Amino acid sequence: MTSPNVLIFNCGSSSLKFALIDPISGVEVISGLAERLGEELASIRYSMGGMKQRLELPGADHQEACAQILGLLTEAGLKQQIGAIGHRVVHGGERFRESTLIDAQVMDTIRDCQRLAPLHNPANLIGIEVAQQHFPSLQHVAVFDTAFHQSMPAEAYLYAIPYALYQQHAVRRYGFHGTSYRYVSQRALELLELPTDHSLLCAHLGNGSSAAAIRSGNSVDTTMGLTPLEGLVMGTRSGNVDPNLYDFLASECGYSLQQTSRMLNKESGLLGLSGLSNDMRTLEQAEAEGNERARLAIDIYVFTLARQLAGLATSLPHLDALVFTGGIGENSSRIREATCRRLSILGIDIDLERNVANGAQSQGRISADNNTPAVLVINTNEELMIARDTHHLVAQQVADTEPSPSRHH
Repeated sequence: MTSPNVLIFNCGSSSLKFALIDPISGVEVISGLAERLGEELASIRYSMGGMKQRLELPGADHQEACAQILGLLTEAGLKQQIGAIGHRVVHGGERFRESTLIDAQVMDTIRDCQRLAPLHNPANLIGIEVAQQHFPSLQHVAVFDTAFHQSMPAEAYLYAIPYALYQQHAVRRYGFHGTSYRYVSQRALELLELPTDHSLLCAHLGNGSSAAAIRSGNSVDTTMGLTPLEGLVMGTRSGNVDPNLYDFLASECGYSLQQTSRMLNKESGLLGLSGLSNDMRTLEQAEAEGNERARLAIDIYVFTLARQLAGLATSLPHLDALVFTGGIGENSSRIREATCRRLSILGIDIDLERNVANGAQSQGRISADNNTPAVLVINTNEELMIARDTHHLVAQQVADTEPSPSRHH
């Protein structure tokens, strides 16, 4: 690689998050978000050198947004500093247990996984294809959300349905947020100086929320399943419901499969319960003002989170730490305190002052120094993990293709 800097593309259905990162130092040279793509209010917000800027791009699609990002990089003299490009891909199926260099076969597999992640993989593919058009001479790397969870044992990933559905259609639990779990579990290991045989519970809490049990650096169980709908209550997703709800709503309310799926993915969770918002900050403010539906939504969120974290603990031989991450996990002292109170049966206790400060003065630790399990708040950094994976794979490929030095006798 002529430069170690890696350009990160995290492409959603109507957004494109990007960052140029030095994977060695972790420094972000530039980062930003193109959002509301395809709409008149499309725009790019970015930060560089401590300065924040915004560009309006009415009606811009992914192709135009990528061109604008390339223009920003060129204008800032950064285009020549890009050594490779790393892409977040949500679903890699069973094939990918780790990040990989992108070639035609990899692209075909990502396309095949669209049936498993119809809301995510098509957007990821758009990001890759657009980036390849603009950067055809650079290596591109796919980093999969599902890869980290491929270490789960069969007892954790198989559903109790006819086995032929797994054999013929790969119906199983895959889990997501794997790149985030990999980062925060490694940071927890460093911060607590844990032994190789460590056991962690991690909760990635945001608009999409999940939790995972991690043993010796490997995922052994997680809450999300075949799709990111299973598991915890989320911003607009229901999490676990009785599967027969589909049949009930069809017969009682005339719902089609598509209507029920949309309801469970887009109209449920915190939004559906509160009737107010999918944003935890809004709900906490409303609760403080006496809004009972907001309080109910928060209570159900906490109850479900604590119950599933306690269930995940049964996959571990002991518990060294509980880690909170993601937008809610990193910033909501209210959610952390209520959840930990419900988990006192596991020996979990927190220091209230440290918790209110989000662990800012105690290296992320919000439990007492001598308490085990420890409770940590760790700011996730998926972009850095993608940058490091990309840099490693491209550097390894270069090393593998360079001729060996000649020997003189």
